[in-house]
Amino acid sequence: MGRIDESKDFIPVRIAVLTVSDTRALEEDRSGDVLVGRLEAAGHVLADRKIIRDERAEIAVQLRAWCADEAIDVVISTGGTGLTGRDVTVEAHRDVYEKEIDAFGTVFTMVSMQKIGTSAVQSRATGGVAQGTYLFALPGSPGACKDAWDEILAYQLDYRHRPCNFVEIMPRLDEHQRRK
Repeated sequence: MGRIDESKDFIPVRIAVLTVSDTRALEEDRSGDVLVGRLEAAGHVLADRKIIRDERAEIAVQLRAWCADEAIDVVISTGGTGLTGRDVTVEAHRDVYEKEIDAFGTVFTMVSMQKIGTSAVQSRATGGVAQGTYLFALPGSPGACKDAWDEILAYQLDYRHRPCNFVEIMPRLDEHQRRK
C-alpha cells in the first residue's frame, strides 16, 4: 500500500470539473459538488466548472479547450459513463486522449465492487492524458465520485504519495511535444 511522505511539501493542482447531463443545472449538481468539495478540502484549486449536454462533440470540444489552457492540470468529468444511448462521455474522452490510463478503469471497478458488487460492471470510468493534462471520466452518481476521489484520485493527485503519483510526472507528460 502507498503512504504519504510528510517530509515533502503538498503541491496543489488546478482541477476543472465537468458535469455531463441533459437535465441538471449547477444548483442540483450533487456529483459536481462532491468533487469540488473534496478537491478543495484536499488543498487543490478549482480552475473551472461547467455543465454540458450529453453530446459527444460538445464534450470533446470542452475537454480540448481545457487541455489547451495552461491554468488547468486535471479535468474530472462526471456523468455519461454508462451503457445507454445518451452515455457518450467515454467516447468523447477517447476522442481527446493521447494516451489512455488503462488501469484507472480497472482500479475504479475494484473499488466499486466493494461498494456495489457486480453492478460495477455497468460503469465505463476511464482516464487518460492529452496535451499534458490528466482527464478522468467518472459516473454521474455522488457515491461513485466519492469513491473515485477518496480511493484513487486523492492519492494519485497528492505529490507526497509514495511510491509514485500522477503529480510527480506531470512536467513530463508533454515532453514528446518538446522534442526536436
